[in-house]
Amino acid sequence: MNYRELGNTGLAVSEIGLGGEWLTGLATEQVDRVIDAALAEGVNCLDIFMPQPETRSNIGHALRGRREKMLLQGHLGAIYEDGQYTRSRQMDKVKAAFDDLLTRLGTDYIDIGMLHYIDNMEEYQRLMDGEFYAYACQLRDQGVIRHIGLSSHNPQVSLRAVEEGRIQVLMFSINPAYDLEGAAANIEELMHYQLLQSGQWTADPARQELYARCAAKGVGITVMKPLGAGSLLRAESSPFGAAMTVVQCCHYCLTRPGVASVLVGCRTPEQVQAAARYATASPEEKAYGHIYAAGRRIQMTGRCMYCNHCQPCPVHIDVAEVTKFLDLARQQEQVPETVRDHYLALAHHAGECIQCGSCEGNCPFGVQVRENMAAAQALFGC
Repeated sequence: MNYRELGNTGLAVSEIGLGGEWLTGLATEQVDRVIDAALAEGVNCLDIFMPQPETRSNIGHALRGRREKMLLQGHLGAIYEDGQYTRSRQMDKVKAAFDDLLTRLGTDYIDIGMLHYIDNMEEYQRLMDGEFYAYACQLRDQGVIRHIGLSSHNPQVSLRAVEEGRIQVLMFSINPAYDLEGAAANIEELMHYQLLQSGQWTADPARQELYARCAAKGVGITVMKPLGAGSLLRAESSPFGAAMTVVQCCHYCLTRPGVASVLVGCRTPEQVQAAARYATASPEEKAYGHIYAAGRRIQMTGRCMYCNHCQPCPVHIDVAEVTKFLDLARQQEQVPETVRDHYLALAHHAGECIQCGSCEGNCPFGVQVRENMAAAQALFGC
């Protein structure tokens, strides 16, 4: 395993880390085996946003006697209520959930205290000016958390936190498909299946700037969703029409400025080992240029690229976001709670669709948007 400096924190993190979400629902013995495999491969970074009591307790059991071998990301604002994961900014609930995390993990400190899931600029301002951020600073000053981080999917919110010096670590969603979201400047070429030269597709400007500023300011990035919930591993579900390997997805992320560790969700020791192969993979095995390769026709027809060229929607549905969460949910046997929560947090849902079809008339990729809205309503219940 290779290690990188996590920004200016002074911590050295493994290039491959472990995303803890897929440990939810596993038995204690299964979690033990996954974490055993991770430690055996040299993995030393684990994200624990999950508030489920049994999941936290199982991780604590697996780390008993070797807590110091794993750098832990724990989240402020992820709580367990009415039998399910949800976000909260109510400070009594935030504090109780964080105390519960420490107790169940059997530790008195968390290496990186994450401000959980802030994607809205108004909410960011409110939380940073209020008791939420003050509580994180208090925990840091007491040594209960060693560094303050932010988990976000929004490049503008993330960039503001970086520029204001509020955080030392950023947990951000990175993969080739997400980085392409806003890169539709040559949309007419894509509509006509322009043959794209290797490297012609780059991260959208907002994301590119975020990564560069993280590197310049010494804010370390830990990556979530590097495999796009598995969609990038299959040609039929990838927007590029070509499958990538886990190693290739990790390499893409690790070649972005500022990135220190890629958090791969694993449910089995074999999945851990497959991700850890990155450390010994050859340059040929890491190369991902085939998804942009000259001579390959990028099969866009019928596949949402999350560009929102279908807008405006008369009832203000964010079609790209709804479709993204639908696609993420379809990759799994059960809808991940985080995906459901992200969907429910949208201002408008698929169930509000009036089936007018204006989106389909605007879409350059021939996406059956109305079918997707109906599917999202059926899947998420609204």
